[in-house]
Amino acid sequence: MAEITAALVKELREKTGAGMMDCKKALTETAGDLEAAVDWLRKKGLAAAAKKAGRVAAEGLVGAAADGAKAAIVEVNSETDFVARNETFQGFVAKVAELSLAANGDLDALKATAYPGTGRTVEEELAHQIATIGENMNLRRTATLAVPQGVVASYIHNQVVPNLGKIAVLVAMESAGDAEKLQALGKQLAMHVAATNPASLGIDDLDPALLERERNVLIDQAKASGRPDDIIQKMVEGRIRKFYEEVCFLEQIFVMDGKTKVSKVVEDTAKEIGAPVKVTGFLRFALGEGIEKEEGDFAAEVAAAAKAG
Repeated sequence: MAEITAALVKELREKTGAGMMDCKKALTETAGDLEAAVDWLRKKGLAAAAKKAGRVAAEGLVGAAADGAKAAIVEVNSETDFVARNETFQGFVAKVAELSLAANGDLDALKATAYPGTGRTVEEELAHQIATIGENMNLRRTATLAVPQGVVASYIHNQVVPNLGKIAVLVAMESAGDAEKLQALGKQLAMHVAATNPASLGIDDLDPALLERERNVLIDQAKASGRPDDIIQKMVEGRIRKFYEEVCFLEQIFVMDGKTKVSKVVEDTAKEIGAPVKVTGFLRFALGEGIEKEEGDFAAEVAAAAKAG
C-alpha cells in the first residue's frame, strides 16, 4: 500500500476538486492508488467527471517548425524558467525544432543529427549548452506530422518568441484545396486542441481502456439511482455519447463559436474551398506534462528532524 502523504491528498484534491477529508478517505479505500481514488470519488458523486491533469513543475520550452505539408514539435527541458528566457537556449530549441523535421519523430536520430556550424551533433551541442549555461537540460521528445497533399498547421500557446512557448500543437489536414484557407482553419483547430486537449481524433481512435474505465464509472453511478437495468443501460449509453463529445477531437464543440461540432466546421470549410478536407491527426506537447516533481511533506520533515534531535 502506498503511503498516504499530505502531498498525495493534495494532488488528488487538485485533480478532482473534492474535499480534503473525502480525498483522504478515497486514498485509504483504494490503498493509495491515485487513479483508483479519482474513480472512487466520482462513483460517490464527490468529483467532477472531467479529470484535470495534475500540475507539473518542469521548465524549458516546446517548439514547432513547419514546412508546408510537414511539421515537427520538440520539447527541451531545463531546471528553471530563467533559462527558458535565455536567448541562447531559445536559439538552440528553435534550431532543434527545424532539424527535427528530417528526424520524422525519431528522438535518437534527432540527437545524432549534425548541429549546423559547430562540428557537433545535436546531443553534443546540448552538452555544450549545459556547460555554457550551467544548468541541466534534456531533449525530451520530438514528433512529426505530414500529409501527401494539404497542410500541417501549428500553434504555440503562451508564446515566448515566435514558434516557442509552453504548449505546441500540430493539426494535419489532407486536401487539394486552397493552402491559405487550410492554414487559417488549421490554426484555429490547433488553438482548439491547445484549449481542450482531446484524448483522440475520433471515436474509433479512442483508447479502449479509457472507454472501459469511463463505462464502469458510469454504470456504478447509474446503479446508485436504483432504477431498472434497462433504464440504467440507456442512461449509460447517453452518457457515453456525451463522453465522446468531451474527449474526441472531431466530436467536440468548436471553442471558437461554442456551438458547432468540429467535424461540421471542417465540412463547412471543405464546401467553401470546393475540395474535400480530412483531418488526419493532431499532436499536442504541453511543457513538462507527465514529469513528476518530487514533493516533500514539509510538516513530516520537521517532525522527523525534531525526533532526530
